[in-house]
Amino acid sequence: MFLSKNTNKYKTDHHGWSEFLPARVSKPSVAGDVRTPWLIIGAGLTGLSAARTLATLNPDDQIILVEAREVGQGASGRNSGYAVKYSQFPGAFDNGLISEYKRVNRINQAGLSLLRTSVLDNDIKCSWHEDGFHHAAADDMSLHECDHYQDYLQGLDIAHTALNHNELSERLGSSVYQRGFHVHDGALLQPAALVRGLVNTLPNNITLYESSPVLKLAYGKNITAQFSSGRVVADNVIIATNYEAPKLGFLRRHVIGSTLSGSFTRVLNTQELDSLGSKRQWGVLSLHGGGATVRLTEDGRICLRNTAEYVGANLLSDQQLHKRQMVHREAFERRFPQLQHVPFEFSWSGVEGISRNGTNFFGQQKQNVFVAGGYNGSGVTRGTAFGSALANLASGGQSELITDCLNTKSATWLPPRPFLDIGAAFTVKSRFKGVGLDR
Repeated sequence: MFLSKNTNKYKTDHHGWSEFLPARVSKPSVAGDVRTPWLIIGAGLTGLSAARTLATLNPDDQIILVEAREVGQGASGRNSGYAVKYSQFPGAFDNGLISEYKRVNRINQAGLSLLRTSVLDNDIKCSWHEDGFHHAAADDMSLHECDHYQDYLQGLDIAHTALNHNELSERLGSSVYQRGFHVHDGALLQPAALVRGLVNTLPNNITLYESSPVLKLAYGKNITAQFSSGRVVADNVIIATNYEAPKLGFLRRHVIGSTLSGSFTRVLNTQELDSLGSKRQWGVLSLHGGGATVRLTEDGRICLRNTAEYVGANLLSDQQLHKRQMVHREAFERRFPQLQHVPFEFSWSGVEGISRNGTNFFGQQKQNVFVAGGYNGSGVTRGTAFGSALANLASGGQSELITDCLNTKSATWLPPRPFLDIGAAFTVKSRFKGVGLDR
């Protein structure tokens, strides 16, 4: 019997998107002995998608879904709320990689379709706004990337509108951006509300336990997950913990957690909103890999995220977050000098799972154990697609989506600690090289 032991803590806080939502009653933790055909570890977007697909494919089976924290307090409820249909590939457009571009985008499209269906069919109130987003450049390095990105959009016949400085200013109310594109497809959303909505509409054969970190995994005739007050014995296990998979013995030295942070303004008044251009809801992704992500939300707040760092895959403390807020503030006032008087109301941090060469993870890792993760900032749609495909694969199915997910390239190996920490810090820091006004 091989034993994987998890001694890590699962820290959390209630900063961010969840602060805009009403209080909820959490589900209980695992207690006593539970026997199940299916155990899913992780109730983020990947785990929730896997659970829904398993419930459809195996309607007579009981499915156990466990979450180490409270629902919405992991990465799935802490991202900037972009459900992408088309990924951005940095560097020059390569005709030889068209099939790879299309493979990745088919996965994104599958995830977007799954989310759209869940949101609309279940009337999930998550500020779903499907009008695409802007990709923009403010400084030399990202302006150079504009040509590459336009070649990519045209080469793959992706619907878009090219925008100059004046057109971007008219749309966004900011003169910082010099050039960019509105990609027509993709959705903006409130991530914590999405996760809660998906949880509240789970099929009846799924039981969710919260605040239930897995302490040990034991492998024998069955797979046993040990919790602080009980255990679950399962025939099959799906691990959907993204960058935290190494805590359970998987993807070690293949994925790390990069901690990002951002801030929200208070709700803007009518005059302030009128200064922000012609659109009442929009999102901007920088064409620089280390540039700021900026949104005007449905309820009239500016949300800006522009720091990323390696702190051992942990959330920032309140003291650290206060310091990062000064970085957010500088970037906010540079973009919107007409709103310098508008205070920030909330700040938050979150962790994304990244690999050294930007790949993802999907497939069977041990007998009856299936793992997905490492989304490199595209987990809303890709994590949703991977979760559904992984459940289908574990149930013995075949599909084009499974094939696309299985064809994900292998991840580059990461060195052991302490070299891992040094390399990870350097990798995350290097994202900001030449960022300039895009930060």
